Amino acid sequence: MASVSAGGAGMHVEHTTPIMSIDGTAAMYQTRKPPSLPYPDIGHMAKWSVSSYKFGFGPECLQDGDPDTFWHSDGPQPHFITIEFPRKVAIQKLSIYLCFPLDDSYTPATIAVRAGTGPLDLQDCRVVSLEKPDGWFTFDVSMEPAEDGEGFKPVHAYVIQVIIVANHMNGKDTHVRGLLVLGPKEEEKDDVDDPFPFVSPSFKMYECIR
Repeated sequence: MASVSAGGAGMHVEHTTPIMSIDGTAAMYQTRKPPSLPYPDIGHMAKWSVSSYKFGFGPECLQDGDPDTFWHSDGPQPHFITIEFPRKVAIQKLSIYLCFPLDDSYTPATIAVRAGTGPLDLQDCRVVSLEKPDGWFTFDVSMEPAEDGEGFKPVHAYVIQVIIVANHMNGKDTHVRGLLVLGPKEEEKDDVDDPFPFVSPSFKMYECIR
């Protein structure tokens, strides 16, 4: 379990490097815009749903790129964000935008991640705890070391689920202002050997069956 402390006075300062890193598995970027990372955003390929929401504050607010909008749950804990891909994909990291200075007791304090081939066979992957986060909290989904000893293996799944287990100050409903699902780093290849290389994440999904 990782714990992050990133309190602030409510003034957002743009940072290009993480203000805190934990054993190379998690980092907090204190910025309103998503951090520039070498991992492709694959979330647009999936169907998103949530356990509950208030009108006007649905799952679309997780992906709209606007830091002033947010998903607002409207039901009993725990709260769920379920992301379903049309086929199995490799998922390396999640990046979630939280803002304790604005959201107070609506801010998640404990987040769990599960993944699997369908909603009925999800397996626990990771649990993280946060202390007054303010920015994009980015972390590896898996804690299994990669074979080359650098970083961690991605999780291969059709479905990934983010669970808001608890909020700060025992808050009931939750606010999440943004969420990115990130694939593994794209390997650099010599395009001379391939006159028609796959370059986008959506096309690279099919590269192995060409």
